[in-house]
Amino acid sequence: MLQTNYNPLSYVEISKSRLLSNIENIRSYISPNTELAAVVKGNAYGHGQNEVAAIIDDYVDYFQVDDLCELRSLKNIVSKPILVLGYIARSEVKEAIESNAIVAIYDNERLRLIDQIAGELNIKAKVHIKIDACLGRQGLLITDIPNFIGECKKCENIGFDGIYSHFANIEDTDNPSHTQAQIMEFKSAVELFKNAGFDNLKTHISATSGILVYDKNLNENNIVRLGIGLYGLWPSENLKNNYLNELKLEPVMRWITHIAQVKVLPANHTIGYGLTYVTDKPTKIAVIPQGYSDGYDRGLSNCGEVLIRGVRCKVLGRVAMNMFVVDVSKLDQVAVEDEVVLLGWQGGESITAEELAFKLDTINYEITTRISALLPRIIA
Repeated sequence: MLQTNYNPLSYVEISKSRLLSNIENIRSYISPNTELAAVVKGNAYGHGQNEVAAIIDDYVDYFQVDDLCELRSLKNIVSKPILVLGYIARSEVKEAIESNAIVAIYDNERLRLIDQIAGELNIKAKVHIKIDACLGRQGLLITDIPNFIGECKKCENIGFDGIYSHFANIEDTDNPSHTQAQIMEFKSAVELFKNAGFDNLKTHISATSGILVYDKNLNENNIVRLGIGLYGLWPSENLKNNYLNELKLEPVMRWITHIAQVKVLPANHTIGYGLTYVTDKPTKIAVIPQGYSDGYDRGLSNCGEVLIRGVRCKVLGRVAMNMFVVDVSKLDQVAVEDEVVLLGWQGGESITAEELAFKLDTINYEITTRISALLPRIIA
């Protein structure tokens, strides 16, 4: 099943077929003229930046990362343009421009810096302008745009390629009022630039949630940024419930390890740090060699579950840095080095990122993104 003979004890397995299926399904969902930017920041949401990018390079139009560290790692893996939409330190701007990255620009200081460095390099730097359309993060406020446009017209070493923004709560389908306000703000910003002569800017505002709710078949924006949906996960339960029947997304990740020890503890025996679990009868346990240093959250102590031989086995006691314990009493056959699935499918059962997120009062994005980058990513 694996592409390599290397068989580490713990690893993240990525389904190539599911990954490509998700792209194909999204492609059929949007206008044929809309370009697709694959968001691979945060180590491809924990799935493995370079491993994912190598698979999908022929199927997308852009890649999007957050910073120069991610750009350095990615630029020799892919052939498509790379958008760097996070902050780039002043000392790294030169390297970003030399790497032909498309960088974000959002204030006069950054505008002048990029123009200066591009001039010194005799390179036309390519930028996308970030608009803060009622989000309150990085970007130009609409009141700042007239002055900013004046500064843009002084820049001889910048190619203004795109303009974009980001939705704040479009996944909240019960109340679209803020989303509508953002759309109007963004359109007003685009119009200001068009009226000033910047009439060939590519536009983008939608991530996965925006693709579903706003950009579907619109042919209004040139680019959509496919992030969480690329990996087969839904931006929210609301969107999953509303769009499950018209769009198929399949999770692509299985987080796998193997049992390190099996033994039977007597009754009244404590398990783990802090003595948070005491057996009430003889209990067969398995030691699992992963912990919070690997991204398996300590909050799953005494409430998480894993899959062994297709059966859910409960976490007993505290999750430690490098190991935790599960109850395998209901398994007649269980042995050292049996496969353990912390996240994903095994047999007819599955443990989802949403399930873990619910137990930890967070979101599926965080569950996958926090899995240690030190674990091998293996393509299946």
